[in-house]
Amino acid sequence: MEQRLETPRAASTPLLQLRGIEKRFVQPVDLAGRLANLFGADNRPAVVHAVAGVDLDVQAGEVIGVVGESGCGKSTLGRVIADISPASAGEVSYLGKRLQDMSGSERHAYALGVQMIFQNPMASLNPRMRVLDIIGEAPVVHGIVRAGKKADYVAGLMRQVGLDPDYAQRYPHQFSGGQRQRIGVARALALKPQLIVCDEAVAALDVSIQAQVLNLFLELRREFDLTYLFISHNLGVVGHVSDRVLIMYLGRVVEIAPTEVIFSRPNHPYTQALLSELPTLETRRRSYQPIKGELPSPLRPPSGCSFHPRCPHAMARCQTEMPVLRQLGPGHASACHLNETPTRPAAE
Repeated sequence: MEQRLETPRAASTPLLQLRGIEKRFVQPVDLAGRLANLFGADNRPAVVHAVAGVDLDVQAGEVIGVVGESGCGKSTLGRVIADISPASAGEVSYLGKRLQDMSGSERHAYALGVQMIFQNPMASLNPRMRVLDIIGEAPVVHGIVRAGKKADYVAGLMRQVGLDPDYAQRYPHQFSGGQRQRIGVARALALKPQLIVCDEAVAALDVSIQAQVLNLFLELRREFDLTYLFISHNLGVVGHVSDRVLIMYLGRVVEIAPTEVIFSRPNHPYTQALLSELPTLETRRRSYQPIKGELPSPLRPPSGCSFHPRCPHAMARCQTEMPVLRQLGPGHASACHLNETPTRPAAE
């Protein structure tokens, strides 16, 4: 039978809580490097700090948008939350209980309660399985539905995501990109999750199909009281669906605020630069300045503030001291040394 964690009585207890989450990928020294070390070389394992000390509280029923350039660690963070890739350090708590303190049945409930929708549905759907089994296999295995009821259960899920149940015997390659993404949504819903991690879930779709899938996410949120972590590189998409927005740069959170605050009063220079690149219908002329430089390698991140090589407001302090997230208002925090200066440059 399906098992769920009991929700704590305290309404303020976050559904999901992250504290100091880090994820490191280590590439050991190869044979040639080890041989060179015997002759005095100093080859060491390469360490990528994909996620570096992320704190986040996610309340039940809200949508958190996670935004940043490719390589900033947002997808890795999503995989840590979905328990696909364990954190190297830090704590993940679900419904007030730390993962490492959970019993086997509670950990199983967490695995079912947090599902993930991937960017490329053609790569994440088994091409040798029919849709009936892609959606219905896991619910049967985990005791959510009996095998004899699988077809009816899958048919109901397909209707909910806007697919014809008559297509349940088809294979993924027989569907369009938007339909395949709906299959991925139905597969996630099949386990009755409370939190869904959407990793660039509409990035590979045409713009018109993106709108349909985004509206589907909003409809399912209302119907099932779902909580989303919506990962995207597109601030425009995130602004359409999110209650709060978290901005990441090189594995760190540089700003987090309610969506309307991010779009009306962005604080961090990186957030301001991302917003300046969004297309607009305004008729007045404005200066367009893309973010200069490339995202630094996570193998060799800059000292101090990791954004300082690309920041137009960088000071000497930025090169040596890492800024911390400072509270600027209700639910609004930013990691920038400019917040401590009396004459902070205004956002353009």
